[in-house]
Amino acid sequence: MTKSMDAIMALCKRRGFIYQASEIYGGINGFWDYGPLGAQLKKNLRDAWWEDMILRPAWGRSGPNGKPVRCVPVETCIIQHPKVWEASGHLAGFADPMRKCPGCGHFVRADQYWETMAQWSEWLNTLIQGFEPHTGRYDTEVILKWARTKGKRVAPNLAVVRNPEVTLVALATRINGQPAAPLDMKELVQYLGTEFLEKTGLQEPCPRCGAPLGQPAPFKLMFQSWSGVTQSDENVVYLRPETAQGIFVQFKNVTDTTRVKIPFGIGNAGKSFRNEVTPRNYTYRSREFEQAELEFFCHPEESQAWYAFWRDFRMEWWKSLGLAGENLILREHAKDELSHYSQGTSDVEYRFPFTAPGFGELEGIAHRGDYDLTQHAKHSGAKLEYNDTDRGEILPNGGRRGERYLPHCIEPAAGLDRGVLALLCEAYTKDETRASPEFLKLHPRLAPVKAAIFPLVAKDGMPEVAEKLHADLAARFWRQGAVEMDEKQSIGKRYARMDEAGTPYCFTIDGDTLTNQTVTCRDRDSGQQTRLAIDQVGAFLAEKLGQA
Repeated sequence: MTKSMDAIMALCKRRGFIYQASEIYGGINGFWDYGPLGAQLKKNLRDAWWEDMILRPAWGRSGPNGKPVRCVPVETCIIQHPKVWEASGHLAGFADPMRKCPGCGHFVRADQYWETMAQWSEWLNTLIQGFEPHTGRYDTEVILKWARTKGKRVAPNLAVVRNPEVTLVALATRINGQPAAPLDMKELVQYLGTEFLEKTGLQEPCPRCGAPLGQPAPFKLMFQSWSGVTQSDENVVYLRPETAQGIFVQFKNVTDTTRVKIPFGIGNAGKSFRNEVTPRNYTYRSREFEQAELEFFCHPEESQAWYAFWRDFRMEWWKSLGLAGENLILREHAKDELSHYSQGTSDVEYRFPFTAPGFGELEGIAHRGDYDLTQHAKHSGAKLEYNDTDRGEILPNGGRRGERYLPHCIEPAAGLDRGVLALLCEAYTKDETRASPEFLKLHPRLAPVKAAIFPLVAKDGMPEVAEKLHADLAARFWRQGAVEMDEKQSIGKRYARMDEAGTPYCFTIDGDTLTNQTVTCRDRDSGQQTRLAIDQVGAFLAEKLGQA
């Protein structure tokens, strides 16, 4: 059963996971802020990636070469030299042909026009009801009524709304005697012909208001700015559209200043920016977003084995965080989907409520070959070849002659915002049999609040015992998230608040605590309550959080 995206968004707003950016000013499309719970959830996801990809890569496993995987971090600037984006191909290729509506100013990607019409045009779905689906013929009265009522509201600039009688007469003359074959709106427009459509104002209308769209023109997806005092062409800079290129341009510095040897990875996490034409689906497609990318450099002969290694591990990693099940798939790209330099690409995809029954990309794992290092060596003039002293002919002294080559690169690139959204969608659970029907089944490792301490009543010494337990747990687990204490309202309402926050365990101080030193431990997912010695609460929580 598909979950309600509206319900998930409402919970995120109500509990402080995600807010619309600049909300008090009406918001700004494509930008989102994270509230207290959302910021901690995202930090926990980022930390999990950092721990499992940088500090202890692949959970300490050996790679295809039989040795432990080695990775190091960098943190690179959002603004790089403009030639970085020239070398990477972003300046030349990171632009989509766009068509602007002269009526309402809406932009449509030229290559996605008919898809956009089918998915987003409210007026198209109502107008097309006036046509017989198998012939393309139409009911004049139905269309006239629509044009004079609903059409004026939903598509005021459509030709049939502005001049219904003239347009319908012209349409009747042109369509008369056409073959009785099944036609959708695209086929009908193609049948009518460009010349006729231009004369009647019916050619490829705007999905929002119906006005004829303008001609395609390039639209840059990179945000442009200036560095320095003058805003001239010489000072143009761009906000990075990805974190990966910062790794490639620092590859030589990393190998020169550290003791890493190929194969090894360089990780980089941070903000990226893309001037999306139509940001949509909540935080899934935003103009400002956060990435966590690893560039893993290896010998060309070993690259396919490393590609398979990282592809499989990244799928396993997302499963370990609570996305295991039918909503998560690993999809290998077909040959006609691959970039010209790619030797293999796979996507970890999640079935979001807004993509169901289909899936949306969560992370891409790409075999990029030596494309990036080759491009940067060519454009910068820097020598980026790696001198591998563990390879080459064996010398008389037992050493190796060495081999110089441009390493191949495997790139697991994850979107942290998409990751948070997938985790929230997967965790969202509704059970009408519970007193608090909405709750989040967040993995304990990621939950922003790890535990809550409740004195059953605010008297009889219970608050004092609760405060001591809260202080002990907060001091022990502060790195992983909050430990909260709550003594307001009924115990049922307190449980409900923690359930909505995704808190896995609640510990209640009650009358028995004062006599036998035990507390009530409530499990979020099952709602079951058990008794636990108060001096064992810390060890219990550590075990559940994977820290025992």
